[in-house]
Amino acid sequence: MSAIKFDTTQFNSTRMVSSHANSAAGEKAPLPFSHAEYERRLAGLREDMAAAGQRACVFTSMHGVAYYSGFLYCSFGRPYACVVTQDACTTVSAGIDAGQPWRRSFGDNITYTDWQRDNFEATIRHLIGTGGTVGVERDHLTLAMHDRLATALDATLTDCAQASMTQRMIKSAEEIALIREGARIADHGGEAIRDAIRVGTREIDVAMAGRDAMELEIARSHPDSEIRDSWVWFQSGINTDGAHNPVTTRALKAGDILSLNTFPMISAYYTALERTLFIGEPDTESLRIWRANVAAHELGLSLIKEGATCSGICDEINRFFASENLLQYRSFGYGHSFGVLSHYYGREAGLELREDIDTVLKPGMVVSMEPMLTIPQGMAGEGGYREHDIVVIDENGAHNITGFPYGPESNVISA
Repeated sequence: MSAIKFDTTQFNSTRMVSSHANSAAGEKAPLPFSHAEYERRLAGLREDMAAAGQRACVFTSMHGVAYYSGFLYCSFGRPYACVVTQDACTTVSAGIDAGQPWRRSFGDNITYTDWQRDNFEATIRHLIGTGGTVGVERDHLTLAMHDRLATALDATLTDCAQASMTQRMIKSAEEIALIREGARIADHGGEAIRDAIRVGTREIDVAMAGRDAMELEIARSHPDSEIRDSWVWFQSGINTDGAHNPVTTRALKAGDILSLNTFPMISAYYTALERTLFIGEPDTESLRIWRANVAAHELGLSLIKEGATCSGICDEINRFFASENLLQYRSFGYGHSFGVLSHYYGREAGLELREDIDTVLKPGMVVSMEPMLTIPQGMAGEGGYREHDIVVIDENGAHNITGFPYGPESNVISA
């Protein structure tokens, strides 16, 4: 394969610096966190870079870029980056977005154009030069982009994703405050959904009621944030069997099992509420399964504490489900971390409640408890049963920040 050639004297770019307002880009916008918070994140990253011998890190994922800069990009097929060195933090954005990335970035921004091939890679090279060792998110780069960056930078590319994930797993006080707000707004959306449930109403109509309520509340209580990406999954009947099944136009029927799922997104920070409901009294087997899942949920909540391990929590819940002859119907891990993530991007895989993850829970971590049982169609009690709460761990213990009620005593809707 012939080598790719990059001529950095030919590429088109516009550099925007943070020291003053750019006449074309406007004023810097309020970011979701303080400047001190971004400096704290960058300081931690730079310590990891020095330990790994990386002279720069090039973050290309939505969550990586947003975590260190505050800018959440919209790719639409174009590459973006946040380039961090020991003395600078610069977002790299496509010209189609004009000044918005600069306004929403902590630090500098440089915009590349599409008018010449390879301008993105040439811009990275322009920022950090060539040679040495550069950190990249290996779990995000395609093979093609990895090769193009290695060629453009004439550098050894090593991973920075794992160290960054470990850093993100411990939340600051500012992050936890925002996550608490997300949990409150998730509950608010849940109430709107509960009020919209009627026999004959379509899933999509109920989902829109919850989404609209959350977006209006985000706009009211966080007016400086970008209003984007909040969503609802509201499922009924057999459509509850998968946690991530899309909303449909199915009309609700008496006797249906329902799954309520609200996801308010404030400045790229994910929170969630998930609940099982029924229209009318559930049958005997459905009620037994529902109560068992609620019991597993409450057991899991009691196990989340400083010093516990993800795998140890799973073992206890597994034993409970096995005692109820339901273990074979569980469908995924029992919980996960929170922060900069969504169904489009992000994951903190080192903090998921799974049997193969031995991470020890520490103050600053935020995890969900969300057991789910899926009973196949054609069996008594068919459908998906899921409850989801968010727990913050600090020096004073574990705190459940979800307020929406769960269980048969609260979530049976009159037919």
